[in-house]
Amino acid sequence: MSAVASSLALCIDAPMQSWGTTSRFIVRDTATEPTKSGVVGLLASALGVARDDTESIAQLAELRMGVRVDREGIIERDYHTTQNVPTTMGGGHRTIVSNRYYLADAVFLVVLEGDPSLLTKLHAAVQHPHWPLFFGRKAFVPARPLVASGQDSGPRSAVGLVNKRLDVVLAEHPWLEISVDRLRREVCKIEQGEAVALRTVIDCHATSPGAEPRRDHPVSFVRGDRRFATRSVCPGQLPLTTEIISAGEPACS
Repeated sequence: MSAVASSLALCIDAPMQSWGTTSRFIVRDTATEPTKSGVVGLLASALGVARDDTESIAQLAELRMGVRVDREGIIERDYHTTQNVPTTMGGGHRTIVSNRYYLADAVFLVVLEGDPSLLTKLHAAVQHPHWPLFFGRKAFVPARPLVASGQDSGPRSAVGLVNKRLDVVLAEHPWLEISVDRLRREVCKIEQGEAVALRTVIDCHATSPGAEPRRDHPVSFVRGDRRFATRSVCPGQLPLTTEIISAGEPACS
């Protein structure tokens, strides 16, 4: 039997998040859950890893990642205009219009699995980051800590470092929802026999049944030489149970 794998559970919660995958020029898209490149960039900022440190970026990218969507976000759009932009020929100025998409009101549980020593460093780093942390854009800062602290008296967060497999953490971790109304509503649904599920996206082998390609595995973050490889993920669902809803005992009416 193989040794129990170490995992790091993170809470990704912000009023606005952006996880671009195919952003080009005047259209900036967002995925509906955190991307591998986005999470690696977040962790690199926490550790203080420079853009041109491709070896450290590669180590972070090799961690297996799973995402549980604890609250689906709403895709919104920012309409930007930038005036007095020099033309490519340098003979005048123009106005550029761009559309930038983002997720509003989303909450995710992100679990990383791999080298225990690296995960231990990351656990400490996300609590005391070298550089500020943000979710896709500098204005999109966390609404609560990525991991829970013993001194934290605010909204619940992720448990951080645990000696469990990634799939076990995704299935058992307490729900990160903090809306009392929604907590009670979902408990009532479950107690009345309704099946409630949370969407998941988990790194997998390319030959796994249902595997889908995602071109967001970072190879280089160097300015002017940003490169990405393809990884495989398995989309799925996990049941939302009363065991992972830590909301007291709301009554159905």
